[in-house]
Amino acid sequence: MRIFLSCQQSKCQHPVPAYQFWETYFKNGIAEANHEWVEAEGVDWAEGLVYSEVESLNSWRSNAWSRTISDIKQKHQRQPIDMFLSYLFPKQVDKSAVGEIQALGIPCVNFFCDNVREFIRVPQEFYCFNLHWVPEFKAIKQYQQAKLNYIYAPMPVWVPPQQRTWEHPENYGVSFIGSRDVQREALLAQALKLGASIEIRGAGWHQSQSTTPPQALPNQSLWNTVVNQIDFVKKNGLQGLVRKSQAKFVPRIPENTFNGYARKEFVTDTEYVNVTQQSKVLLGINRYPSYRYPFYKPDTYSRLRDLEAPMMGACYLTEWTEGLDRLYELGKEIEIYHTAEEMVEKIRELEANPEKRQLMRCQAQKRALTEHTIPQTIKKIIDFLQ
Repeated sequence: MRIFLSCQQSKCQHPVPAYQFWETYFKNGIAEANHEWVEAEGVDWAEGLVYSEVESLNSWRSNAWSRTISDIKQKHQRQPIDMFLSYLFPKQVDKSAVGEIQALGIPCVNFFCDNVREFIRVPQEFYCFNLHWVPEFKAIKQYQQAKLNYIYAPMPVWVPPQQRTWEHPENYGVSFIGSRDVQREALLAQALKLGASIEIRGAGWHQSQSTTPPQALPNQSLWNTVVNQIDFVKKNGLQGLVRKSQAKFVPRIPENTFNGYARKEFVTDTEYVNVTQQSKVLLGINRYPSYRYPFYKPDTYSRLRDLEAPMMGACYLTEWTEGLDRLYELGKEIEIYHTAEEMVEKIRELEANPEKRQLMRCQAQKRALTEHTIPQTIKKIIDFLQ
């Protein structure tokens, strides 16, 4: 199968949260499935995530899609393209361009991994695709309610063959890798208070967010303020607006809480692999900040690391969320927790049981590399489209 790929490829470093690994994962996963990928030369897809101003976004979208359509037509004429596979945010989508691709007889499939976090319902911009790759179990209802074609399949993760090992030396303790946010800091602070010892790596842990000076907001007209409030309510509901006003009263974490636990702000690719594989226990956190939910009862959804860590042979302990039991046998392949108290309890159990840690590494990796790979998902997509 020949797949035209649009997955946030870019030659530049944009001020956008991590995106460059998606290209590596998609391309290598497609190649491992013995399919061919092609792409539009010179189109900077990630650039479309930078713009919020309408004129700049429209200009980027017009240029990116016109070049893509031209490239697809040329490549399709020389050798047929069987599928357009994308990872696009709503503002990057040009419905008329997708229609042009479909008019060539090429089905269009879009992957999106932040449905739960970003949307209450599927955005209209996505309706034009023939099929949707949905990795969050909680998001299935959105696509069912929209009556759109979808497949529920894991996040697209690919790890190099040399990293597919599980008999690792344990050179680190209990580790968490990830940037700081209000939900993560609250959970980890509670776990530390309960006696856990956790090595924390990632941006923000060496400096309290509560002491960061707020950025000055640009002057807005009353009309713009009203429009922004209306948009906020559409996304988060009226209760979300109330929670936003109450957020300033939520107690912040003391400045010295993570002293002695915070390690490196920036983790290199090599360090990321080493810590993932060689920690006694690798910790996952699936909650996220959102005004749609009470601060002390946050929502959760399964993250990329729920696939990536087991594929690398980690001993993995992560926060429970719907759908995890469809990926792994809980308690045997990976361990889960619901609260900080349960996290600490599971950490102590695993630290005291090296045999279980090794067994979990082996069994979770076997499950992930057998059932949750990109080649497996590509097969599901092909079967659906045929």
